[in-house]
Amino acid sequence: MKIATFNINGVKARMTALTDWLSDARPDVALLQEIKSVDEGFPREPLEDLGYQVETHGQKGFNGVAILSKLPLEDISRGLPGDDDDEQARWIEATVIGKTAVRLCGLYLPNGNPAPGPKYDYKLNWMKRLQTRAQALLDAEMPALMAGDYNVIPQAEDAARPAAWEEDALFLPQTQDAFRRILNLGFTEAFRATTQGPGHYSFWDYQAGAWNKNNGIRIDHFLLTPGCADLMTGCWIEKDLRGREKPSDHVPVWIELDN
Repeated sequence: MKIATFNINGVKARMTALTDWLSDARPDVALLQEIKSVDEGFPREPLEDLGYQVETHGQKGFNGVAILSKLPLEDISRGLPGDDDDEQARWIEATVIGKTAVRLCGLYLPNGNPAPGPKYDYKLNWMKRLQTRAQALLDAEMPALMAGDYNVIPQAEDAARPAAWEEDALFLPQTQDAFRRILNLGFTEAFRATTQGPGHYSFWDYQAGAWNKNNGIRIDHFLLTPGCADLMTGCWIEKDLRGREKPSDHVPVWIELDN
């Protein structure tokens, strides 16, 4: 089973690029972030024509997450538990049925800038809720993963120019500490379990020639429970997709499960 996470940065603006990618790459499951569409306005038909079941948790003009799956999905839920007043569409869950059932959690973690400030407070509080949900996934003892745009640069080697991010909410020590607390519950960070060293990025700003200079950061991650990590056979970043027409500022990150 091949699963990709991809911040599409506007599904309607990039529908042709998305359908071309799905046709070429053929993920069994795609977790999308920043769809920027309400559920009833999401362009489902072109994706369903490609054989995907489409589940969304959308928001007008901002945020929004989706799961596209060629395999059956069950027990779908929307919204990160822990704050009934949170109206931002950043979390969706479903169980995908392969040889082994796997719980999928697609997320778009808050950016948090400017920091300090209320947006950063919201980011840290959201990460506390994420830690609580992560513990519940572990306690359930079912293979599970949490994947998406975390808006977290875990360490210096995950940025081409770490010094440029020192005051940014993505790289602040409090952000990294919150991310590590989740990892330390017992999760595997899939990419770093397979690939070490600098130079591996999943996001490049549209400005200042960042792509041509490879001035990127790695902020799109898969976190796997032990049962899911046991199924993993590979993890990689599809960097070349950025070179196509009308790209997102992110590229897909993939895992493959023996499932």
